[in-house]
Parts: sequence; structure tokens; C-alpha cells
Amino acid sequence: MSAQERPELSGKVALVTGASRGIGYGIAEALVARGDRVVITGRGEEALKEAVERLGADRAIGVPGKAHDEAHQAAAVEAAVDGFGRVDFLINNAGTNPVFGPIADLDLGVARKVFETNVVSALGFAQRTWHAWQKEHGGAIVNIASVAGVSASPFIGAYGISKAAMINLTIQLAHEFAPLVRVNAIAPAVVKTKFAQALYEGREAEAAAAYPLGRLGEPEDIGGAAAFLTSSQSEWITGQTLVVDGGIFLNAGVG
Repeated sequence: MSAQERPELSGKVALVTGASRGIGYGIAEALVARGDRVVITGRGEEALKEAVERLGADRAIGVPGKAHDEAHQAAAVEAAVDGFGRVDFLINNAGTNPVFGPIADLDLGVARKVFETNVVSALGFAQRTWHAWQKEHGGAIVNIASVAGVSASPFIGAYGISKAAMINLTIQLAHEFAPLVRVNAIAPAVVKTKFAQALYEGREAEAAAAYPLGRLGEPEDIGGAAAFLTSSQSEWITGQTLVVDGGIFLNAGVG
């Protein structure tokens, strides 16, 4: 999007974690497209720099670091407040899934790493945005969960359990942060990203055939959902998990 094509600034600012690529970048792109400014985080400094350039240096700030690092969490929130003057929206997207296999053989150290990155870091970011801006001015939080958190998830059990915890974290935060801050979650099915590549690589047509809507998800599908949940159109929605799954759960019916 060229500078001439950019919409007028909305006055709103979002912090999107894990946004140098994939779903996080798709969300950041959707928010910038409606006029928001964004602070994005990611582990890879070069990838983050490239993402900021694509989004526009006048609309985006990149803060490299690991999501579970409390100093990084503080730096990201500080960048939003110092750089753009506020932090209205938090999108907790950063996540990891470093193991594939039966949960009976899961290394407990790996399980702790999954929870630290997927759940504890989301709580940390929520606490910091709350104290830095939202408890006085309001806003919205969107946690990126997964359909793995609302169903059995063979071979990615630790990831699924962490996403179930993310959904409950959403409920807890929604209750505690009301009425000023709305907190919701999005539970995507398989979205075409590098993160999920192992689930469809070399068999995309076969994987997509299982979806009633006939395709896998794209990052912009989740971007649109996040834009809705941080908009005035969703002002009476909180504590909910929006399943964005291409209809895959319809296949669980009888007959």
C-alpha cells in the first residue's frame, strides 16, 4: 500500500506479538489498513525489520525479542506508549509448538516451554498493557487460540492444552477487565503459514478437501476476525472464542 493509498489515522494503536510473518503479520496488516498504528514483535530482527517496511515505518514499530522474556514485554509496551502515545489493543499471537508426538512421551521441560511462551507470556503482555494504558482508557485484547484448544489434538497435545488454557485466560481477563476492556479469543483451524506448514506441506489439496469451504485458512482470514473484535462493531462481545475454521467442525456431525 503506497503512502497515497493509506487511510487516515484512526488514532488507535495496537500491539501485535509474533507479527513478523504469518497470522500475526496478517493481523497487523488488517489493522494498518483501517488506519491503526501498530507495534509488532518477533524473534528475528531482520524479518521484523522487513515487516515494518512493508507495513510502513510511519505506521509500525518493531520490537525484537522472545515473548516469554519479561524485559521484552516491558520494552514492547513502552515502545507503543512512547512511540505512539497509547496502546488501545493487544493481540496475543506469539506461540510455539516445538514437539510432535504422543503426550504420554512428552518431555516435561518442553511442556513448560510451550506454556511459558503460549500462555504465561500472553498474561504478562495483558498485565502490562492494562497497567500502561487500558485500565484508565479502555481498549480490547484478542488472544489467538486454536481449534486444538477445543478438541482433541493428536500429536500436538501440549500445544492443544496450552491453547485451551489461553481460552480460559480469555474468560478470566474478560471478567476482571470489564467494563473498560473487552477480551476475546480467535480459534483458527489450519492456516497457511510457516508455523503450520508441517500439517499440509506436500498434501495441501488433500488437507483442504476436508474443509466444507474447500480451502485452508489464510492469514488475512484471521486478520479480518481480529479487526472485527477490536472494532466498535463488537462493543457488546467479551469473553468469547470465535472459531474460524472453514467449517471443519461441521464434519463432526452424525450421519
